[in-house]
Amino acid sequence: MVATKRRFSPNLQRVRLVLDGKPTRDYVCTRCLKAGKVQKAV
Repeated sequence: MVATKRRFSPNLQRVRLVLDGKPTRDYVCTRCLKAGKVQKAV
C-alpha cells in the first residue's frame, strides 16, 4: 500500500535554443539537454 501519491516533476531550465531557425527562450528538461534533443543557441 502506498502512503502518498508522490508526483515526479521534470527538472526544467530556461534556455536559449534554436526553434525553426530562430533563437528563442524556452523551458527544457535537463534530460533533453543532456541527451542533445534540442540545439542550444550560441
